[in-house]
Amino acid sequence: MPGVRDGVGRTALMVAAARAIETHRPDALAHDPYAEHFVRAAPAAEGWPLRPEEVPGGEADPLWGRLGRYFGLRTRVLDDFLTRSALAGARQTVLLGAGLDSRAYRLEWPEGHVVFEIDTPEVLEFKEGVLERAGAVARAKRVPLAADLCEEWAGPLVAAGFDPALSTVWLAEGLFLYLPSAAERRLLTTADRLTEASGALAFEAKVIREPQKVRDNPVYTAARERIGVDLLRLFDPGPRPDSAAALASLGWATTTRTPFDFSALHGRGPRPEADDALAANRWVFAAKPGPPRVAAPA
Repeated sequence: MPGVRDGVGRTALMVAAARAIETHRPDALAHDPYAEHFVRAAPAAEGWPLRPEEVPGGEADPLWGRLGRYFGLRTRVLDDFLTRSALAGARQTVLLGAGLDSRAYRLEWPEGHVVFEIDTPEVLEFKEGVLERAGAVARAKRVPLAADLCEEWAGPLVAAGFDPALSTVWLAEGLFLYLPSAAERRLLTTADRLTEASGALAFEAKVIREPQKVRDNPVYTAARERIGVDLLRLFDPGPRPDSAAALASLGWATTTRTPFDFSALHGRGPRPEADDALAANRWVFAAKPGPPRVAAPA
């Protein structure tokens, strides 16, 4: 499959398979009817489960049970975040490292909303081919942008039609786990600079480098041994920046939550366990107020 031969690309397939399984759960947290099409189109994912009944061990399975349910929960929470932000007035959404995200096709967007998807040309080409064959129709104006987020991407984004003067919602789902700290800081600084009006932003991060007993967790070993996704090797090994604090210093109001907060909220999803591979994960939500309004002269 072009574009997903490296480890990070394969993680996009892993998340798509988890979304497919979640879609078919009787108590599904999120629905993604396109996820299984991505997995079926990729030879690298041949034989992966796409239904709950195909998962050996069910929810007890560390890969497609526990980690898969984590991705289902994350999908639901970020779906809700994007939908609320759009209904609150955001006119455009930017998916940073969009991967196999199909939200432009499956969420209900206000009329005129624009969704920009930034990723490598190979991933975007594969995704568009799969969606076209599936007969998918975007529910917003979708603008794919092939760019390297570790390089200059702001100029190409504006050239593609992004308007910094419009209220914007930004999403980095899973992206920061793999980026060097300096790239993460530059990306957030750029998003802040491009948010001239009000804006919202969400991202996922790990707050610590996990000790060895956590790195031996079955979630990690199962992903590595069963589908060839070595998450620990893919995670950037350097110290992580405090991006929530950096955003706050730029005038954003930030809230940091654990995945388990949302498991409790929705009544399903992963719960804490000993030596937990999910315990260091944080989901950060930020909002930037618009510039003050100047009263018209009397």
